[in-house]
Amino acid sequence: MLRDSRTFHGPCFRNKGRSCRGGYSQVLPMEDINLHFTGDLHAVSMAHNLLSAMLDNHLNKGNDLNIDTDSVFWPRVMDMNDRSLRSITIGQGAKVNGPIRRDRFDITAASEVMAILALSMDYRDLRERLGRIVVASNMDGAPVTADQLNAGGAMALLLRDAFLPNLVQTLEGDPAFIHCGPFANIAHGNSSVIADSIALSTCEYVVTEAGFGADMGAEKALQIKSDSSGVLPDCIVLNVTVRSMKLHGGAFGAKGSRRPTSEELATENVEATSIGASTNLARHLTNLTGTGIPVVVSINRFSTDTDRELSSIKDVALASGAREVVLFEGHGKGGEGAVELARSVLESVESHVSAGRPYNPLVSRDASILEKISTIGTELYGADSVKFPEEVLMAVKRIESWGYGGLPVCMAKTQYSFSHRADLLGAPTGYELPIREVRLNAGAGFVVVICGSMMTMPGLPTVPGAAGMDIDEEGQLFGVFG
Repeated sequence: MLRDSRTFHGPCFRNKGRSCRGGYSQVLPMEDINLHFTGDLHAVSMAHNLLSAMLDNHLNKGNDLNIDTDSVFWPRVMDMNDRSLRSITIGQGAKVNGPIRRDRFDITAASEVMAILALSMDYRDLRERLGRIVVASNMDGAPVTADQLNAGGAMALLLRDAFLPNLVQTLEGDPAFIHCGPFANIAHGNSSVIADSIALSTCEYVVTEAGFGADMGAEKALQIKSDSSGVLPDCIVLNVTVRSMKLHGGAFGAKGSRRPTSEELATENVEATSIGASTNLARHLTNLTGTGIPVVVSINRFSTDTDRELSSIKDVALASGAREVVLFEGHGKGGEGAVELARSVLESVESHVSAGRPYNPLVSRDASILEKISTIGTELYGADSVKFPEEVLMAVKRIESWGYGGLPVCMAKTQYSFSHRADLLGAPTGYELPIREVRLNAGAGFVVVICGSMMTMPGLPTVPGAAGMDIDEEGQLFGVFG
C-alpha cells in the first residue's frame, strides 16, 4: 500500500506544483486532493488558532497563570503563503482588545498541531500531546501549557475526524492513504503514524514518503517519526533524477531554486550529471548507508534523459554504497514501469530482515540538544562548524531546564542544498552553519532548529501559480492539475 503526504494550498497557489504526482503515476481525485479535500488542513488551522485565541483571552481576562507576555512564542497559522504576516502586532485599539504584543503567522504545515496529528498513535495520544504544548512561560520562568489554559480538550475535538486517514486510489486502482504533511524543510516532513499503522495491518508491504532530500525527510523519518512509532523501515529508496544531478553539477547556474528551461533539460550534459552525482548523490548515500538499512537508488527516468547521463548516475551510486540502482518509469508506463523497483525493494527488505534488521542511528539519542545539532550540521550537512548565538544558547538552556533536553531536533533550512544557502550546490564544505532560533514543540516531541534565513511562513513568487487558475460556467477547473 502507498502512503503519501497531502498537498497544501500555499504551495499549490505558489509554483511548487500540485502533489498528486504525474503521468501514469498519480493518485486521484486530483482536484479534490489539491484543494479542500476532506478539510483536514482547516481543522488543524482551527485547533491551532483556538489555542491562540484562548491564550490571548486568558491574558485579557486577568492572567491568572501569571504569564509573561514577552515570553509568548505560540503563533497563529494559515494555510497560505503570505509573507506580510511573518511579523504582526495584535491587541491594538481599545483596551478591551487585549494587551498589545508582537505575534506572527506560520503556514499550517509548520504548526505543531500538524506534527502532533501526524505523530499520534491514537486518540488518547493525540489528546495528551495537545495538552503538553508549551505556549509561553510565567513570571517565575516555568512553562505554561495548553492544558493549563484548558484548551487541549476542545482542540482534540476539532481534530477528531482529521485524525482519520484519507483513502484514495492510484490511476490503476491501487489503494493509497494521504494523511497529514508537515513540510520537511520547516517541520518533520513525514505523513502520519496512524496511517502507516493501518496500512501495515492490512498489507505486507507499505511504501511511505519522506519529503525533500534525504538530508531532511529521511533524517527526520528515522530520528523523529520512527522514534514515535517504534517502526523502522527495512529499505530506503533514494529517488534521483538526471535533472537534479545536472543542477547540482552546475548546469543550470548557481542557485538551487532556479527552474531550468526545456532546452536546458533536453541538452545532454554528462559532465554536469556526473559532477552532481559524485558530490550530492554520493553524500546522501554516505549518510543513509551508515544506518545499516539497505538503500536502493531509483532513477526517475524522463524522455529527455540520455543513456550516458543515466549510466553516469548509476556508476556513482554503486560506488557510493547503493545496494542496487534501478530505472523507474512509472511516469510513462504506470505500474509496468515500477516492476524493477518493486523487485529490488522486496529483495532488499528480505535481506535486511534476514540479517536481523541492523540499524545505526544517525544521531545518538543520549546526546544533548547542542550535540545533536552539531552532529547533523557537521556530519550530515558537511559544515565545518555550527554557530550558536547567545540567544540560542539561552533558549536551549531554558528548554533543558524544563526537562526537554532529551528531545530530538528538527532542522529547518532550505531544501535546495545540504547547507543553509540555496546557492551552495553539490556537497558543500568549508562553511559555518548559523542557527538563528530554536523553538520547543513539547507536544510533538522535538525541538525545531531554524538555520540561516529560513522562514516558517513562505511567500508568493512574482507570478504565483494561482494566476493561472480559473473555473468556467459549468464548474470545470483549470490550472489545478500541474
